[in-house]
Amino acid sequence: MENGLILAAADQNSQVIVAEPISKSNTTAITKQADPNSAVPTGAPKPNTTWQQMIPIVLIFVILYFLMFRSPKKQRQQQEQMVKSLKKNDRVQTVGGILGTVLEVTDTEVTLKVDESNNTKIKVLPTSISKVIEQK
Repeated sequence: MENGLILAAADQNSQVIVAEPISKSNTTAITKQADPNSAVPTGAPKPNTTWQQMIPIVLIFVILYFLMFRSPKKQRQQQEQMVKSLKKNDRVQTVGGILGTVLEVTDTEVTLKVDESNNTKIKVLPTSISKVIEQK
């Protein structure tokens, strides 16, 4: 406290309340020199080093890597594996919800038969196959 003010002080003789400013010059300070052999630390605690402060940030980036890159990569690999295993007469569902029977599979397109009575066929991209309903 640098400067303060005694707000109320009663003088015993005259019963008058006086106010006096208090400054550093009015107070006395007692200082004690620290013993270097003392087991109790006297200084401020040591600040964390830079690498200790970086640990939480690195952990956050590792978690984000697994959530943002690893999981979609795994799903993409499963999709590619499913498309590679397609063969003639498999029943599939497309991303758009169309059900059909696989007639032909190439690297760039899959031919589906969607209507037996009219012999309707459509060609879709292999990535548009969402799941295999039944394999034959």
